[in-house]
Amino acid sequence: MSSINHIDLPPLLTAHGTITLPGSKSISNRVLLLAALSKGATEVRDVLLSDDTERMLDGLRTLGVGVEQLDKHVFRVTGCGGNFPVKDAELFLGNAGTAFRPLTAALALSGGHYKLSGVARMHERPIGDLVDALGALGANIDYLGNEGFPPLEIKPPSDGTTSHSTSPSNDNGQVAGYPQSSPLEGEGVNKVSVRGDVSSQFLTALLMALPLLDRAVTVEVVGELISKPYIEITLAMMKRFDVDVSRDGWRSFTVAAGSRYVSPGVIYVEGDASSASYFLAAGAIGGGPLRIEGVGSDSIQGDVRFADALASMGAQIEQGPNWMEARAPASGKLKGIDLDCNHIPDAAMTLAVAALFADGTTTLRNIASWRVKETDRIAAMATELRKVGATVEEGADYIRITPPEKIKHVAIDTYDDHRMAMCFSLAAFGAEGMRINDPGCVAKTFPDYFAAFASVAQAVPVIAIDGPSASGKGTVAQRVAAKLGYHYLDSGALYRLLALAAQQHGVVLDDEAGLAALAERMDIRFEGEQIWLDGALAGDELRGEQCATAASKVAALPRVRAALLNKQHAFRRAPGLVADGRDMASVVFPDAALKIFLTASAGARAERRYKQLKEKGMDANIAALLQDIQARDERDTRRSVAPLQQATGASLLDTTALNIGQAVQEVLIRYPQK
Repeated sequence: MSSINHIDLPPLLTAHGTITLPGSKSISNRVLLLAALSKGATEVRDVLLSDDTERMLDGLRTLGVGVEQLDKHVFRVTGCGGNFPVKDAELFLGNAGTAFRPLTAALALSGGHYKLSGVARMHERPIGDLVDALGALGANIDYLGNEGFPPLEIKPPSDGTTSHSTSPSNDNGQVAGYPQSSPLEGEGVNKVSVRGDVSSQFLTALLMALPLLDRAVTVEVVGELISKPYIEITLAMMKRFDVDVSRDGWRSFTVAAGSRYVSPGVIYVEGDASSASYFLAAGAIGGGPLRIEGVGSDSIQGDVRFADALASMGAQIEQGPNWMEARAPASGKLKGIDLDCNHIPDAAMTLAVAALFADGTTTLRNIASWRVKETDRIAAMATELRKVGATVEEGADYIRITPPEKIKHVAIDTYDDHRMAMCFSLAAFGAEGMRINDPGCVAKTFPDYFAAFASVAQAVPVIAIDGPSASGKGTVAQRVAAKLGYHYLDSGALYRLLALAAQQHGVVLDDEAGLAALAERMDIRFEGEQIWLDGALAGDELRGEQCATAASKVAALPRVRAALLNKQHAFRRAPGLVADGRDMASVVFPDAALKIFLTASAGARAERRYKQLKEKGMDANIAALLQDIQARDERDTRRSVAPLQQATGASLLDTTALNIGQAVQEVLIRYPQK
């Protein structure tokens, strides 16, 4: 069940199947920019469609670069040879670091007047080290807000040198080749330095922009370079566009004089290895086998090494050139690890949530870069892991997680961070499921993530049996549950229990706020045919007509229904649940494996209720019962909140001519057990 503001993930039992990954965000944005900086047109295939890539595409279009969408994930980019046709522009780049940092460098070295801004969080993400390095090369960049942070204003070089002279144009009026000279050509600086311990995107941005200069430049890395695999991606993509970077280990990188980007013609974007981590972890936690296609042993992305980290936790991993597959450990459960995660900074977040399902403590080290991502990911991860019950220790560059005995069902805050939302989907493998707030934030890299996740994750199954009063649904549901060994929920009893509790506590039936508060604190248990309210066994008064009438009234109150919704969800536990009521299939469990709308004629229902009451030694009048049933049917079908109706996809079962045993057998026949 979901809304604009959250998605409720049911408790999950297993995960298996096959997922084809969307394109890599890191590769998509690098390739799109390199295509724009190159000579010639480039057809880029399997481009990720997401917020971050949209920011890059919009930015290139604003700069006058020819961008044509040929198919859903295919774009033709007509390169401008580093000489952007539009020399004065304002670019809004959201929270896309893979667009903001490289575009800053490219624009600073190409000549022109530009203003670059993003969302509030982007303005909190450091960029000073990149700006300083560009300044050493002669670029002219001002901060429009706080020193060292976006937004930025880029101006032509302050020494008065002019922008690129242009090369011949192509048929579209765009520059076909490289400029004959650079606005920074005469600066004479051949060596710059950049810190490596804040963000690898600074080095990536510099390296990608340096071929715009006509001289050799060496970039020296100060301190330890984090996220090294992302630099490998940058170097590999530059080479595909005919620029080879020489290097001295991870200490320095040199772009030779005369380097020029040349279009490879057609280039494919690999599947996103960071996104693969969620599905590999799901296979390891949920049994598997779960196979992902789009990345494998031949991948240029460092995050494919997440599979090795998962294997060190005991998961069974297989892989080929373009695929990977994960299964649960042979022992059945993951084990805690102590790991330096510098090589998998983004995918390491998935390990933090997988640690909830491991024996022992997991320590993830060398993750300082988490602090300057879409949010402070170390702080955010620690906060949300504690909410589900874990014991967490956090430091400047590490996090240590000891799992709880039981994972709590809570609402996970995602901090407008796509990876927080996707990581914590795995917590739904806990006994109670999980709520994810602001699930739409996954649009940054994986807009269809939750649909893809649902396609391979098997929830605790529910059989939802709805129907009008006295249709026999309660008896049928209870016996079906017993046959299958499933848990049972009589949702009607919840409302009758609330009516009974209201009478006991002196809450009037039109006090919606008071009833909702009472509903939230009621303690309810079903044990066979016995029902317990706040530790006391509920008697026959629960089945009386007075209680039933009161229940029908309180059930029409929106705040009461909302208060009881979480209580109903809590009954969904392994191995399965059979739930009966009036909106089980339409509202409470819309993803039920089987939806039954069980009914009978009003006369047959009145006769059944009459016999039931007589068997209990209670007074009854069949005419009065018929009148009451008809009145309740009218109220239930007309109420504004969750009216009684046959849910979409529900199977009609008319029991007028059936006995209970026959009705039970019919439900079992219709149940698609796997």
